[in-house]
Amino acid sequence: MSADHRPPAIPPDTSFVAVVLAAGHAARFGSDKLSALLDGVPLLTHAIRAARAAPVAKVVVVARPGLPLDLWPDEPEVEVVRLASAALSDTLKAGIASADGAQGAFVFLGDMPRIPHGLAARLAAAIGPAYAAMPRQGGRPGHPVLLSSRAFADICVLTGDEGAGRLLRRRDDVIFVDCADAAIHFDVDRPEDLARA
Repeated sequence: MSADHRPPAIPPDTSFVAVVLAAGHAARFGSDKLSALLDGVPLLTHAIRAARAAPVAKVVVVARPGLPLDLWPDEPEVEVVRLASAALSDTLKAGIASADGAQGAFVFLGDMPRIPHGLAARLAAAIGPAYAAMPRQGGRPGHPVLLSSRAFADICVLTGDEGAGRLLRRRDDVIFVDCADAAIHFDVDRPEDLARA
């Protein structure tokens, strides 16, 4: 393998967790969005696969009660946290609480099925001492976001339907990793979005 194609180097003593947010009500979709089939498997499965491809010790799926979830044998472990609240801040806080002790947490969204699987390793290699690392395509940040453990306390004080976006926009110690794939912006909001996924 040439030097240009080697995976980015991640310090061996670094531990990360991936959090997949899947507790929303999907009001615009009109039905159980995360169980809708894409390429023959539930939409959420694609997000979990991307999270498992990240350099993580475990994957935490924060899901609403009743959302069907497949079994995920082998490593990394997939832990399910059931949460009645659909508020984004509550979902994110529940995931971060499960990342206690990790040096950082990747945040994946359950309705983003086409995240490139090699991207998380690039974020992990880039973050260093920064507050967070994010992919960027066409000048716009996307997902997943890698939050350092320094961000965890700030996440704990979020309220309502607020994610980490406001925190990240006001900081100057966020690293951006340029990416050519527009899939870092693509999410499924309505049934017709599945046709263009």
